[in-house]
Amino acid sequence: MAPDRGSSFLANSPKYKAIAREHSIHSNEGLDPLDDHDGEADQGDQESHQREEVNQFLAERADEDQNFTLRGVLVGLAIGVIICFSNTYFGLQTGWVSGMAMPAALIGFAFFKTVAKHINYPFTPVENVLVQTVAGAVGTMPLGCGFVGVLPALNYLLTPEENGPLILSTWKLMVWAIGICFFGVFIAVPLRREVLIREKLKFPSGTATALMIGVLHGNTREAKREDPMETFRRRSQDACRSLDVSENTIRSTAEEHHSNREAQGQDHRDDWKAQIRLLVIAFGLSAIYTLASYFIPQLHGVPILGLGLANNWLWTLNPSPAYVGQGIIMGPATTIHMLLGAIVGWGILSPLAKMNGWAPGPVGDWGTGSKGWIVWVSLAIMLADSIVSLGWLVLRPIIYHGPQITFELRERLRREGLTDMLRFKSSKGDYTPLRDSSSPDTSSNLPLPKRKDTSETNPPEPDAPPSHLIPTRVVLIGLLLSIILCTVAVHIVFGSLVPLHATLIAILLALLLSVMGVRALGETDLNPVSGISKLTQLFFALIIPASNKNSVIINLLAGAISESGALQAGDMMQDLKTGHLLGAAPRAQFYGQLIGSFVGAIVSAAVYQLYTSVYEIPGGMFQVPTGYVWIFTARLVTGKGLPYMAWQWALGAGLIFALLTAGRIVGQGKPWQPWIPGGIAVAVGMYNVPSFTLARTIGGLVSWYWCSYRGREEAPVIVLASGLILGEGVLSIVNLVLASLKVPHL
Repeated sequence: MAPDRGSSFLANSPKYKAIAREHSIHSNEGLDPLDDHDGEADQGDQESHQREEVNQFLAERADEDQNFTLRGVLVGLAIGVIICFSNTYFGLQTGWVSGMAMPAALIGFAFFKTVAKHINYPFTPVENVLVQTVAGAVGTMPLGCGFVGVLPALNYLLTPEENGPLILSTWKLMVWAIGICFFGVFIAVPLRREVLIREKLKFPSGTATALMIGVLHGNTREAKREDPMETFRRRSQDACRSLDVSENTIRSTAEEHHSNREAQGQDHRDDWKAQIRLLVIAFGLSAIYTLASYFIPQLHGVPILGLGLANNWLWTLNPSPAYVGQGIIMGPATTIHMLLGAIVGWGILSPLAKMNGWAPGPVGDWGTGSKGWIVWVSLAIMLADSIVSLGWLVLRPIIYHGPQITFELRERLRREGLTDMLRFKSSKGDYTPLRDSSSPDTSSNLPLPKRKDTSETNPPEPDAPPSHLIPTRVVLIGLLLSIILCTVAVHIVFGSLVPLHATLIAILLALLLSVMGVRALGETDLNPVSGISKLTQLFFALIIPASNKNSVIINLLAGAISESGALQAGDMMQDLKTGHLLGAAPRAQFYGQLIGSFVGAIVSAAVYQLYTSVYEIPGGMFQVPTGYVWIFTARLVTGKGLPYMAWQWALGAGLIFALLTAGRIVGQGKPWQPWIPGGIAVAVGMYNVPSFTLARTIGGLVSWYWCSYRGREEAPVIVLASGLILGEGVLSIVNLVLASLKVPHL
């Protein structure tokens, strides 16, 4: 959800700047390939010395006692509970959930700055990493445990023919949540070294959070030289390309640091105070609106296009500052695509279905009205987008590396024969994992295509000391125990409704699809959890016969398990990226994530029960549109039938967006690519009523005006958006109390 940002924040550290130069040296196209060996040796010694300095920096940071503190965990939990309430509130309305890592880091920093005179040791960047890791783990649990989609579908949308509805007690909700909240964390750990250290994937939101934490704690000198967000966009390209960092920027001397320390300290104080002031103002404005909206509920639907369109076709505006803030974070491209979905769905398809008698009921009725009819079209768009996008993640390595691998295998087969290959014998001149640069290149006479040794041109990044990494034994035992816990929890809560083999297959599928989700998140900043869940539902439709009376329930729970695993793995990896760039100990983050997940599971279950006991669900403010998407998907793939004419339009829309998604993949990095509508964004604009989409579009235009038209840095509007979202999320707790007390309103 965050804009695409780069991945070289460690370069802003005086001891880590060598990495930026190292990439620049390797990728400089102007280098003469025939430079003398003495120069190469000197360069190698310099790079070796630089990497030693970086390793020392990482070791020093990882050794800090503040990597894992009781106070950091408690503050993170408190912030996470606030985010959990906020995400439950917005999730039940529209399905939108955010980890809010940057606001969590900012709030944690503001708290510790306020109490700085009363604490014994300072609040450091690595402790801030712990705070935002714990807060994010707690805050995302409403989505991770299915409380904004699957559980409402099971509780309220299942029919008696589908063995529903399933009303679960609070303790069963907690058992379910605890059962599925851990295995995704363990999935992420084995992927860390590959995607962060070797491949250096961007994980833009994690990198942006590291930038904010660094600036908050005084790392402002680099930010003064150029727009920090532009720096990240520039550095987000291939790590082997030149970073175009000037010698003055790369070179950090002790004299310069000492002479500028006082001025930087003042600028640093001004910077974080300004950001916190903006956050507080935005929070206050949003809070005032939220409280007013309880007493004047008509504010949720302002008929800006006239009473006719508002009453007959649901075209209203919800002027919620929080939804404007969501639009700012989503950005102009995504919100415009959502607006396109709203226009097509609610401006064209809804009247068409109503007037032709395909959806004869009231427009706002999910069962017989056009509101429910167009969900099928949006669902087809989501499925098409998911299949093409995730399919490309599988096929891309084969397409890019398949010919080279095939060529090398053929050559090796020709030289050695099948018997020696199967025995894994190595012949003279074969590639080896590590090779001394002084040894002769005996493979130069082989008819193989020339290629660069990626271990030399793009070496792995330095990593934290082994003592601060997560032990493999802990990961393996934890993963096994979390799988057992999930299996037992599903059996306790749902009993014989879900067979054991279905649960185990769902977990296995979650493990595989989470790897794809993590890679997609690292490259695009989008974790395709909705697509992953839909693919799981499609797969289970093939292995669970429609004649099974529990097929819909099994389908829903299988999708929920895969979505939970992918979400947790992605959230853990974003946090690990932030920690890596700031030198935090991965082991401390891992334990913080586990604590946050456990507390978040319990809190989100309790918060969900609070909202469902006070408000009508679905109905009024909380239409739970994602719940309908889940149940409609389960009915679709299990052959329960579609409304009249829905399958023809759904099929056509699916084919169109399969082609459009392929076009977006082909046009990656091209200037015209953002103009191609994204399937998920269009679908969200369809299944949400226009009032939310219009507010988000306003936010997207605000983001465009500030960042593109005015050319200003993005950080202030992100802080503004965070305040707007948190203001309504927190005051929704007050509204919840008022509603439970039945305080009168208009």
